[in-house]
Amino acid sequence: MKRRIITTGDGSKTIQIEDWNEQYHSKHGAVQEAYHVFIEHGLRLFNNKPITILEIGFGTGLNALITLLEASKQHLHIDYVGVEAFPVALDEINALDYCEQLGVQHKEATFLKMHSSVWEEKNEITSNFSLIKQKKDFKEIDQENLFDLVYFDAFGARVQPELWTEAVFMIMYKALKQKGILVTYAAKGSVRRAMQAVGFTVERLPGPPGKREMLRAVKV
Repeated sequence: MKRRIITTGDGSKTIQIEDWNEQYHSKHGAVQEAYHVFIEHGLRLFNNKPITILEIGFGTGLNALITLLEASKQHLHIDYVGVEAFPVALDEINALDYCEQLGVQHKEATFLKMHSSVWEEKNEITSNFSLIKQKKDFKEIDQENLFDLVYFDAFGARVQPELWTEAVFMIMYKALKQKGILVTYAAKGSVRRAMQAVGFTVERLPGPPGKREMLRAVKV
């Protein structure tokens, strides 16, 4: 499918899949969305303890990068697992220029280390941030009671409805520890109901720029 780099509303870039008219991040602001959904309403609920994170859709690595930056600021130790069936090419990663956008040019080598690290193995990216990249379909995830936090950042239900079903959210529910949290930019009623059907307690929260709401689910 045809892909191109576009500039979003906050000046940061993302990849657009033209055949789907779908982006890896919000066209209203890639960086703003990532911070709002995954950091503000996810990571910042955890303080002063080791955290295990599962990202559904490693994609461009933006969510992993900002999580690494937050780990340094908050003195957190994070074990991060990113699942991605179709890895993004390194030339596209370079074109996105996220370290420049975030004002952390000194982290370019670290960001490159994330993307060049070996798949299916634990990589120590920094002293307090490890990364395992897994190349597989989300439905193949089989970990149970392992993660504190899930970043659910799959392509939208409009183009990939099969990723937003009860079957997939049951996999997420099993993968989380008790009281574990899942956050996503999505807010569709069908998504909320699918989460609730497998046992999550779900709340609507104010969405990032360009979206009225987002969802946060807790395993109870």
